[in-house]
Amino acid sequence: MQTRFLMVALALLLHPATALAHVGHGATTGLGAGLAHPLVGLDHLLAMVAVGLWATQQGGRALWVMPLTFVLVMLAAGALGLAGVAVPYVEGGIIASLLVLGLLLALATRMPLAAASVIVACAAFFHGHAHGAEMPLAAGALAYSIGFAVSTSALLAVGVGMGQTVQRINQAVLVRAAGVMVAAVGVWLVAA
Repeated sequence: MQTRFLMVALALLLHPATALAHVGHGATTGLGAGLAHPLVGLDHLLAMVAVGLWATQQGGRALWVMPLTFVLVMLAAGALGLAGVAVPYVEGGIIASLLVLGLLLALATRMPLAAASVIVACAAFFHGHAHGAEMPLAAGALAYSIGFAVSTSALLAVGVGMGQTVQRINQAVLVRAAGVMVAAVGVWLVAA
């Protein structure tokens, strides 16, 4: 039953109707838009769940350090984007984050927490900057950022919860399969 639930959840996450979450894809103002935005952007949704799953693979303090690192760096990078600080290759960095996180999950890569946190911070930087840069300066940026951080935290928690459920039912291959799917979406985005 739990295995079937996890497979359905992964299939829904990869549904092709889910839009990318960047410029020109929906409202970027207020709390409601901030709450909704991470849930409708395939790239952001997959990255958050992947970070949560990878934190579970790492275990120990990684369960809270990696998600917290993601949220804090994402917010800081979002502020840079909102302030108009230009960063090259943001979309490429987002796609690379899916490829890297997906491969790390698929290979069940364990590494020191500091190194894993740096990888998570790099992914968070690109995701956060993209969302900050697309937001009009006077468009309720604080409310949007709060909503965005809450939804992002929820997605990270979903990833951790899924990872812990998979560990309890002793089906680690599902997390590795999820990693393959995340990396495949990254490849698809490169080709798109």
